[in-house]
Amino acid sequence: MAPGGFGKGAEEGGVAGSGGTGWRRRRSGAGKTLSAADEGTGGEFGMSLVGRDDKERIIERFSRHVSSGKARFFREAGIDFVFGHREGIYVWDLDGRRLINCHCNGGVFNLGHRHPRVVAALRRALEELDIGNHHLISEHRALLAERLAELSPGDLNRVVFGVGGGEAVDTAIKLARGHTGRPGIISARGGYHGHTGFALAAGDPKYSDPFRPLPPGFRQVPFGDLEALKEAMDDSVAGVIFETVPATLGIVVPPEDYFAGVRELCDRHGAVMIIDEVQTGLGRCGAVWGIDTYGVAPDILVTAKGLSGGIYPMAATVYSDALNPFLDANPFIHVSTFGGAELGCWVALEVLDILTEEGFLEHVRELAAVFEKGFRELLAAHPGVLVEARQRGLMMGLKMANDLCGPLMTLAGFRHGILTIYANNDTSVSQILPPLVMEAREAEAVIEALDGMLAEVERTLGAQE
Repeated sequence: MAPGGFGKGAEEGGVAGSGGTGWRRRRSGAGKTLSAADEGTGGEFGMSLVGRDDKERIIERFSRHVSSGKARFFREAGIDFVFGHREGIYVWDLDGRRLINCHCNGGVFNLGHRHPRVVAALRRALEELDIGNHHLISEHRALLAERLAELSPGDLNRVVFGVGGGEAVDTAIKLARGHTGRPGIISARGGYHGHTGFALAAGDPKYSDPFRPLPPGFRQVPFGDLEALKEAMDDSVAGVIFETVPATLGIVVPPEDYFAGVRELCDRHGAVMIIDEVQTGLGRCGAVWGIDTYGVAPDILVTAKGLSGGIYPMAATVYSDALNPFLDANPFIHVSTFGGAELGCWVALEVLDILTEEGFLEHVRELAAVFEKGFRELLAAHPGVLVEARQRGLMMGLKMANDLCGPLMTLAGFRHGILTIYANNDTSVSQILPPLVMEAREAEAVIEALDGMLAEVERTLGAQE
């Protein structure tokens, strides 16, 4: 039972006064350029929380105190975008430029920016709750875990909470090793699972090489290649971890029978099958989980990013009842002070309510069809630069002629009103990850902008020949 009048959005039929009903977002602010002065008083500060300083001073302060390398990279790349106002599918630079967010921070903003129901859920929680105590039994973590179990495939009924995806992947690998008593972990070459210890070892060497020696037992195979996985499997393997659709590798969509084959090999060797749904989960592929579209149930499923609603950090490692004996015998072997923070539980519950409302996933699939049609037209219009459109629902990428194209598309996007990022492990691919709450006409506007961006990339490549 929820504490003192906390009813969840689905039970209440939406939040009164939120400016919207159901899962559709409010539209206030869309279609106009906002300055800092337009954005309200900013509460006790007597001014807006964004645009409190000019852009140059912000960048200089960031360079001096946060990351000189990032500041230098973005300056040299010609990207001086600094988030100001943000709402729905849009973000505004401090100078007033508006972009449609087609990066979504890897799925953090699946529901757009500052979804009114998600914001309202946090405000309600703040009336009664705080972080909670991770050592003790928690009503709110139990409610969120129960909901995640209801939405997860197979017998994935148990949850360990964390703050970010890397931590959740670490937990999954620890559980696989603890359950099997084996050291081996197999992951995909060019994949990405985060920057923490075990997650880093499972990812691409470009992130892990500076920190060698790495934990032993990790090996990699080409993604989507069952024969290579079969050759790598043996009885020393504790677990196999793959992203359903690896984003950093370039939105690579595996063959339809791939994960069924992975499942069979894991079963044959007594290994744990771990699926990383940090980016593909929570509706992105047109189902609750990307792995659902392949009809396969893993032993462990990792989720994060979108579970936050873009408002409060939340990650979860959801695992099978069959793996529970290890944690049952060692209940304090893994803890996370802020994992499953009780404030964040109510944000995540609202996210799951929105995700499962009637029409939401159907809307995602309808949007995917709009993009699929648009991509066919783009392929026909730009054969010299656009090689392939990769898509699983709204997990999308445009594969282009060479490694310069992805960065060029990102730069072109700033001129055409689109925020999109290239795949870091295959820079010929531009990632297209729009908010799931986008309308069809807005998707068509994105496709029109992509047409202009591709034409710009073509001109740039032609000038270099």
